Formats: sequence, structure tokens, C-alpha cells
Amino acid sequence: MGKLIDEFRRGWQGTALPSPLFSIGFAACCLALATVARWSLSLMRPDVFFTPYFPAVFFATAFGGFRVGIATAVAGGVLGATVNFSDASADFARLALLAIFLLVCGLTIWGIEHFRSVAAHQRQISKRLIQEEEYRKLVVDELQHRLKNKSSTIHAVLHQVLYDQPLIWASIDQRIRALSATDDLIARVDGSGCDIKDLLLSELGPYGHVRFTLNGNPLFLPAKLAVSFALMFHELATNAGKYGAFSSPHGLLQVAWSVSDDRLNITWDETEGPPVGAIGRAGFGTKLLKSALGPFDGKTEIAFLKTGIHCTMQCRIPPS
Repeated sequence: MGKLIDEFRRGWQGTALPSPLFSIGFAACCLALATVARWSLSLMRPDVFFTPYFPAVFFATAFGGFRVGIATAVAGGVLGATVNFSDASADFARLALLAIFLLVCGLTIWGIEHFRSVAAHQRQISKRLIQEEEYRKLVVDELQHRLKNKSSTIHAVLHQVLYDQPLIWASIDQRIRALSATDDLIARVDGSGCDIKDLLLSELGPYGHVRFTLNGNPLFLPAKLAVSFALMFHELATNAGKYGAFSSPHGLLQVAWSVSDDRLNITWDETEGPPVGAIGRAGFGTKLLKSALGPFDGKTEIAFLKTGIHCTMQCRIPPS
């Protein structure tokens, strides 16, 4: 019974034609029901000969294909022309109705078969797209795995080369780790980018969620822009941890962002941190902050206030 139900479901959905015996049986049931309906109608209108057989042709064609539909149309026409439920005899009018019935059935069968062919073609396209998507995902996963291995190798090589220079290694190590963490974050959203809030939480989370406030609407950053901001946020957070708000027990950070047209504006405000001392020569971090947004028609301005660092970042959001 379960096999018959499954065969009926596949036939009705058009994924596969049922067996000829099953199709003929279904068409016969449709004709029988149509004949019963015709008999019921003849109690009120004895001149109804072919109308009840239209649904039978439609369902038989949709279920069993055009061959079964044609056979059902012919059988329905024969039944309508020869079987009488009244004293009316076959005449020219009934033959004219038969011709109209067969013509409409032909158009119905053609329409259903055309729809079935279009639906089958769309299913093939969908299946191919699913297979291509699965293959693409496999390739991307493999590339991400290789990239992660390559990053680990570079990390190990640099560590070995700079083993006797701990200060240089400490600055490079954290930046490599920040890039790796950003790559992992972007990879989780299929390599297309990530939300700015997720990026900030990934970088600021280790300092404790009570130490910072994020204000802004959800904003998706394309991958290249996300990587640039990951480096900048890491630099600012590292400085906050060493010299700024996060180095003080009561220090706080507020990050706010907004979008006007296609321009992104970000404000980084530190408060309650230690007093800012004399500003020395710009180092690698400051140069990174000043130049990272250049490819996106952007700029960064840093002000060392008594309350803490105030940094504004502006850039154009490239299309995803």
C-alpha cells in the first residue's frame, strides 16, 4: 500500500510517470466518477453529454501523461456520444459537441504536457544548481582549510625568525591572530563579509561586555572592508588595553556607527581612562589607522583628549 501511495505522489507531483497499469486504473476511476456525475446531472439536464468528462481528462493527463490523457479523452467522447441516460438520440448537435469536446481536450492535454516539460526542466536546473553549490562549498571549505594552514605556517616561521626579538614578535603576533580571527568570522558567513557588530564583539569581547557599548543598526560589511576594520579595531582595542580605557578599572568605551547614503561613519570614544601623556612619533599602529581606509575613499582622525582617545572613521561602503 505504501508503495502505491508513493507511486501516486510521484506521479501527481510529476517527478516520475507511474506504471502503465496504475495510470490506466486511475484514468478508469476518473471516467467512472465522471459518468456517475453525468448521470446525476441528467436528472436535471438530460442534454449534458461531455462536460463531466473534462475533469477526468485533466486529472488523468496530469497524473499519467499525455498518452493516458488522449486515451481518456477518446473514451470520454465515446461514452458521451453512445451512452444515454434519457430518451434523447444521437444527432448532429451531439456530434458537434463531441468535436468541441475533443478540441478542448486536445488543448488541455497540450497545456498540461507543456507545463510538465517546463517543470521537469526547472527541476533539472535546480538539481544542477544544488550540485554546483555543494561543489562550490566543498572547494571553499578546502581553500579555507589551506589558508588556515598557511597562516599557521607563516605564524610559526615568523615566531622562529623573531624568537630573539620579543618586542617585534609581540606586535606582529597579535596582528596575525586578529587577521586569523577575522578570517574565521568571515568564513562562517560564507566568505562574503560579516556584520560590524559581530566584528566588534569578536575583538572587544575579551575585555568584558560591561566595559563597552555598541550603538548602531545592523550593518553588513563586505569581506575586504571587514578585514580592514578588523585590523583597525584590533589596533584601537590593543591600545585601549595597554594605555587607554581598558587599562583603567573604571574606563569605558563607546562605539557608534551610522550610514549616510553610501558613507559609513564610526566613532570610537574612550572615557575614564588614564591621562594621555606626551604623544611620540607615529608608529606602525598609527600609520595603519591613517591608511587602512584609503582604498575605500576614507579617512581616519585621532584626537588624544584628556578623557581618552577619540577616533572617527569614515569611508565608502563598496557593493557586496
